[in-house]
Amino acid sequence: MEPKDNQIDYRKLILTTIGVAGVISMAVLAPNALQSLLLFGVGQRKKYDKRYYFNKTVDRLERQRLVKLVKNKNGISCVRLTQKGIDQLKKYELSELKIDKPKKWDSKYRVVIFDIKEWKRGIRDELRTWLLHLGFVRLQNSVWVYPYDCEDVLILLKSNFKIEKEVLYLTVDKIENDHWLQKEFGLNQIS
Repeated sequence: MEPKDNQIDYRKLILTTIGVAGVISMAVLAPNALQSLLLFGVGQRKKYDKRYYFNKTVDRLERQRLVKLVKNKNGISCVRLTQKGIDQLKKYELSELKIDKPKKWDSKYRVVIFDIKEWKRGIRDELRTWLLHLGFVRLQNSVWVYPYDCEDVLILLKSNFKIEKEVLYLTVDKIENDHWLQKEFGLNQIS
């Protein structure tokens, strides 16, 4: 269940905290996580409320197999991300992806071409969904175009889906009959 606009996503906050720190002690995690919650405006609630939400969220994350409680060599309970938790954290990172648009278009297109095997169809479809979400326009099923520099975003997508060799990023000066693309992207470029 996604939080409402005015609610804190404890799940995301805790997964991110664990993801940044790696394996951390519950004794260390709880106070630091609670302190970080104060930064997000949760400080108006009583202290036991924050601890309650924190503990409830960690329990839920463990039931969902996103984190695992383990004991370190000193017998202290620690929380670490499972592979499923790492994958969920990557989804959170991807969901925050955006491409910065400069004030002026440099008159170049960025073209993404991919040839992803049929047995990776799910990944191929997910990549298409992300390209559409980011504002790319489809020229053909495996050829997408965008007017602004987005190489960093593509590197992240390729790395996340483990398709580095199957995706090409091109910067091109001209696309034949591109008036419809300029209109689609709102470039108002006179050619």
